[in-house]
Amino acid sequence: MPSRTRPLVRALALLSATAVILAAPAASAHEGRAVPGTAADNPRLWFVELQSPPTSDGTSLSTTRREKTAFRTEARRHGLRWSERRSFDTLWNGLSVALPTAQLGTLTRLEGVKAVYPVDTITLPPRQNVADLQLATATAMTGADVAQNELGLTGAGITVGVIDTGIDHDHPDLGGCFGPGCRVAGGYDFVGDAFTGETTPPVPDADPDDCDGHGTHVAGIIGANGQVKGVAPGVTLRAYKVFGCQGQVTVDIALQAMERAYADRVDIVNMSFGAPFAWPQHPFAQGADRLVRRGIPVVASAGNEGENGLYSSSAPGVGAQTIGVASYDNTHISLPVLTVTPDGTKIGYSPVEGTPTPPTSGSLPMARTGTPAVTDDACTALPAGSLTGKAALVRRGGCAFHDKIKNAQDAGAAAVVLYNNAPGRFLADATGEPPLTIPAVSISDTEGAFIDSRLAAGPVTLTWTPDTQPFPNATGNQISPFSSYGPAPDLTLKPDLGAPGGYIRSTYPLEQGGYTTLSGTSMSSPHVAGAVALLLQAKPDTPAAAVRTILQNTADPKPPADDPGALDNVHRQGAGMLDIPAAVLAKARIEPAKLSLGESQNGPATRTLTIRNQSTTTRTYHLTHTPARATGPNTHDVTQHDAPATVTFTTAGNPVTQITVPRGGSATVTATITAPTTLADRGLYGGYLTLTDTQQPAETYRVPYTGFKGDYQSIPVLTPTPNGFPWLARWDGTDFRKVPPAPATFTLAGDNDVPYVLAHLDHHVRRLRVDVFDADTGRPWHTAVDLQYLARDATPTAYYYFPFNGETRRGNRPLTVPDGRYVLRLTVLKALGTEPADTETWTSPPFTIDRP
Repeated sequence: MPSRTRPLVRALALLSATAVILAAPAASAHEGRAVPGTAADNPRLWFVELQSPPTSDGTSLSTTRREKTAFRTEARRHGLRWSERRSFDTLWNGLSVALPTAQLGTLTRLEGVKAVYPVDTITLPPRQNVADLQLATATAMTGADVAQNELGLTGAGITVGVIDTGIDHDHPDLGGCFGPGCRVAGGYDFVGDAFTGETTPPVPDADPDDCDGHGTHVAGIIGANGQVKGVAPGVTLRAYKVFGCQGQVTVDIALQAMERAYADRVDIVNMSFGAPFAWPQHPFAQGADRLVRRGIPVVASAGNEGENGLYSSSAPGVGAQTIGVASYDNTHISLPVLTVTPDGTKIGYSPVEGTPTPPTSGSLPMARTGTPAVTDDACTALPAGSLTGKAALVRRGGCAFHDKIKNAQDAGAAAVVLYNNAPGRFLADATGEPPLTIPAVSISDTEGAFIDSRLAAGPVTLTWTPDTQPFPNATGNQISPFSSYGPAPDLTLKPDLGAPGGYIRSTYPLEQGGYTTLSGTSMSSPHVAGAVALLLQAKPDTPAAAVRTILQNTADPKPPADDPGALDNVHRQGAGMLDIPAAVLAKARIEPAKLSLGESQNGPATRTLTIRNQSTTTRTYHLTHTPARATGPNTHDVTQHDAPATVTFTTAGNPVTQITVPRGGSATVTATITAPTTLADRGLYGGYLTLTDTQQPAETYRVPYTGFKGDYQSIPVLTPTPNGFPWLARWDGTDFRKVPPAPATFTLAGDNDVPYVLAHLDHHVRRLRVDVFDADTGRPWHTAVDLQYLARDATPTAYYYFPFNGETRRGNRPLTVPDGRYVLRLTVLKALGTEPADTETWTSPPFTIDRP
């Protein structure tokens, strides 16, 4: 990902792994570029939270409306050039507004304002052709097939609200009609087909038909019933469309859709998108939590920021009550087939983007350009004519795909077969200049080594075929590489559990082919939403707050790719793979269902588990502990470690290895967890407390835990960056310029000639203030900017910017700072910090205010 700026507002994407998470325009050579007000940034759009809770928490509607009236009066009185976008009363009390960036500080200081948050922008993901996989194998991974065929569950009588790009309700697998009595029984289009984001006004209508495809794909995973069979094929769907056919949407529209779903009394809400690196206090997460508290389980994607390191999970999935879902790769993949001599062995392949479509007939002799030990195969020019008329076998790695294929092409090759240099299959994009003129395909590492061994023994002929067939996926049942890490910034365990999301075939708009395969936590979330529908059909009296507990208790954690004897990080897979039959048939419930241990600096963590026996017989459970992989202290470049914690179980202070629970009763056991001594400070560790029923057939329940080794506030925030942030800067209309050496005098005229503080936040911030002081006397002129719950920057070169427009506030008293010489002091209170020792500060160079 290129370097990004982060102008207080982060852009995000629907959580398909093919999507690019945007933050802002790419940085310039000195990495100080930003374009305020662009659709990618939205630095002028803000959520304004008011003092009272929303009406879903018991506040009267008259109170929330009175607070909004008071806010509007205050905003006018202080001269804000603002416009109101949306007003919220039900799940969140506040408004979304647009105003010039330079007036942000004034907005944060208005009386009656509890907090101000950026309105994130959601960007539709690009689409990429991927191998065709079966939804049937994905549903088998979670036991949905067993729930349907042996337990007789379909989700009948349950309504799932899908907040997304709409649903193609004409699709036969989704019922073929829209309205009462149809599978897609209702919904609402909040934006219209032509909507592309902030620059295009929404045109709502009553028909949430999908012209993008993402929402139809999600809906098919939940409940398709036709050529594709979803997790809950009898479920009823309601579509809440918040995207047009292309472009972007802002999170305030999605929050409005949540309130509409609440008013429509859906049984479950699925959201396959989110704001990455988010705090649980994000308005999107707060709204979702309130849906759960009002009886509607919310399932949401954990995010696709796996490559961007720890603490990257998305809102609303990061919410305290929501179910945040990680992604596992599908176990099988349906691929086109080529064969190799002498016995016609079938090899599954994926076409390489940027090359001609492979033929479906014909044969070519094969040749290899290297061996499985070569790390830069075909990265330099090959002898002229050495590959004439042949299919070249080339190992991945060392240079761009385009370079490898071009070198083989120049040597006369008629085709290229790329094989992986890591376990499993891969998708390759060789788009570039000049355009490539020969077909190329990608295969797995083992298939490549197999063909290489045959070439070492003698001639091999490749034959193209028109056939496709399923192949085992080497990364099946493993966490997808794009799936985001937790925990949340407040160290709560996230994600909560996982489901298949890598390589999932599902429904797609009929105009776009009817079916396609996509990857992302967008695809794992609807697996869980469908599972919740089956659970609620089987156990209709299950409280919304208990749904996540049941799913976590019965999930199955999986190993990492490189060690089948270990378990992958708890703060990446949560409780593990969704297990639907186990959830439906569970005879016990353990609470809490997950343990967020926080910092270890104060010694071992002690937690009490309550086991509720919901069966008709007394049951005894063996108590064991299974550690999981830990991660090291580096947030951005994640390292893996085998560093197990130590766990002891006690009752009444006495060590125990089992516990007996009477029928219909409960019992408690205390677990004491000591952080691993072999893990470096600032590392994250985890594992599973396991309770195994001694009766046959044995049932196993698990409680995942995660903790932070050492002092959480020891993580630096204002980390020095290559370009020297923090800066005092000015905006010259096209770029930020650091001052000095530029003249440090500001007129405060308009919105541009004001000082900005640019800062890279290497970790999440609980509170950030910019205070003003007289540069000569040190006299305080109080607070210019006051913001809460800021996310860390995604990359080491990204940054935020904060304006000072000459106005401050002392308590409830607004102040206009007179002309003179000043400095700005940036203060950040670290995540979970409570005292001055938990802050970092930076003071700007002096500058002058000289109004015209």
